[in-house]
Amino acid sequence: MPLATSLAIFQSCNITGVPKSTRCAILRDMAKVRKAERRPPLNKTHKLKRQDWVKKYLKTDFSKVLWTDEMRVTLDGPDGWARGWIGKGQRAPVRLRRQQGGGGVLVWAGIIKDELVGPFRVEDGVKLNSQSYCQFLEDTFFKQWYRKKSASFKKNMIFMQDNAPSHASKYSTAWLARKDIKEEKLMTWPPCSPDLNPIENLWSIIKCEIYKEGKQYTSLNSVWEAVVAAARNVDGEQIKTLTESMDGRLLSVLAKKGGYIGR
Repeated sequence: MPLATSLAIFQSCNITGVPKSTRCAILRDMAKVRKAERRPPLNKTHKLKRQDWVKKYLKTDFSKVLWTDEMRVTLDGPDGWARGWIGKGQRAPVRLRRQQGGGGVLVWAGIIKDELVGPFRVEDGVKLNSQSYCQFLEDTFFKQWYRKKSASFKKNMIFMQDNAPSHASKYSTAWLARKDIKEEKLMTWPPCSPDLNPIENLWSIIKCEIYKEGKQYTSLNSVWEAVVAAARNVDGEQIKTLTESMDGRLLSVLAKKGGYIGR
């Protein structure tokens, strides 16, 4: 009974009259409280495209793929994260309540093999359309990281991005092509597939760190500094574990006939 209440679980076993505190104490030995994961719906076409994508890249050397994505972090953090145990007789700490999490910062990063690229901060107030996205990549990724790489590295690197409108537009595709990121060097991406991008796991690691113990922030600069500090604490072995998980992810998609896999 996934996501069932303790009362519903006990009732399904024909057990009644047990206080909630006792029910929860018993269940803690065998289960955990979790929120349902939010994912875009997959229809038949999506599943077929995910399977086609797997077949296309099944023999790819994923150590040469740069996995990229954006993440938005807010001052207050994701809803429902500020929960934890407190001692008897202690009062729960007070949390600020602000609209839209108090505002936030958009962050871009990439991972390849055992290396973290970035994170880079999108300028406050900038909405990423095709033009601003390409300019952002020019000012950060290309000037600060890519241009330092060898010619052989650039020749073999595969650039991955999702299908966000600013990424997949004709303008952005043509712009990347002028940077020699085109054809086989620009990975196609199946629809509705955040579970296939290993950088999503990196975002989870960073968010768990910056929002631990219900942490809130008072300024956009302070939450950005926390992201940078958390990213520095992610070592190469952790990143390598994520990028080396791709073979298993692809096989899982085939096993589930294009369905979602666990991350």
